[in-house]
Amino acid sequence: MWPNSPDEFSANHVMADGDDSGEAWYFAFMGGELICKSVQGVPEPIIADDFRWFEVETQNKHFLGHFAKRPCFALSVKGIVPEGFAKLGLRGLLGRASQSMFYLAGRAKQVVDWHQTNQFCGRCGEPMKIHGTDRAMQCGACRFIAYPRLSPSIIVLITKGEEMLLARNAAWPPGMYSTLAGFVEAGESIEQTVHREVMEEVGLDVGELKYFGSQSWPFPNSLMLGFHAKYVGGDIVCQPGEIADAQWYTKDTLPQIPPKTAISGWLIQEFLDQLG
Repeated sequence: MWPNSPDEFSANHVMADGDDSGEAWYFAFMGGELICKSVQGVPEPIIADDFRWFEVETQNKHFLGHFAKRPCFALSVKGIVPEGFAKLGLRGLLGRASQSMFYLAGRAKQVVDWHQTNQFCGRCGEPMKIHGTDRAMQCGACRFIAYPRLSPSIIVLITKGEEMLLARNAAWPPGMYSTLAGFVEAGESIEQTVHREVMEEVGLDVGELKYFGSQSWPFPNSLMLGFHAKYVGGDIVCQPGEIADAQWYTKDTLPQIPPKTAISGWLIQEFLDQLG
């Protein structure tokens, strides 16, 4: 089964402090990138003992919870990364870091971004403050509450016999192909989104939708709901400006695809496993 979250992670939804000393994990972001250290070639977050030697300014800090009894924190910092450490975008963790590391880094990034983008009330413009009991920002004037935002999205692998449809987004580097995906619009069911997105992006009709699982996807704040769907009819017509190319592939003709740490890679692997 797809791991929806680290087995040993205990989330903390209240803005309370944990033990932030010693071996506590610090998911520290600078300019949108995670400060990492390399452990036997694998990127890992820094720990509290590392951070106390950093000459950086901490803009905000949030206790996330515990992973394997280790406290975890999300931070936004400004300054210079010390020698021996490096900044890495979250996409750079895919296929390199553990699933748990990617999941926690994504959670941390979304919490940091939520705090930074809710300093002022979107309703009346007054300053926001951290809520007393929830992970939320609250306006002292109109009492509006802003929780970390999630954007539900679908991601779907379309199959036809032993073939699968893979597409390349117009913004991706040449050679990289994946499954189709798109955001849920207001008033839609998840199933309606699948049908609409497939028709918009490649002009195909699909049926026999089968839900497989979900993944938190921090680019920037999606909750990806994964499906398999069967081809029903139509010819491939790529959406201009969105889809650069889309083709039917077999297991022996696969192009470059996402790693299995991404839900798109998992959907593809599930289909390959079904083929035996």
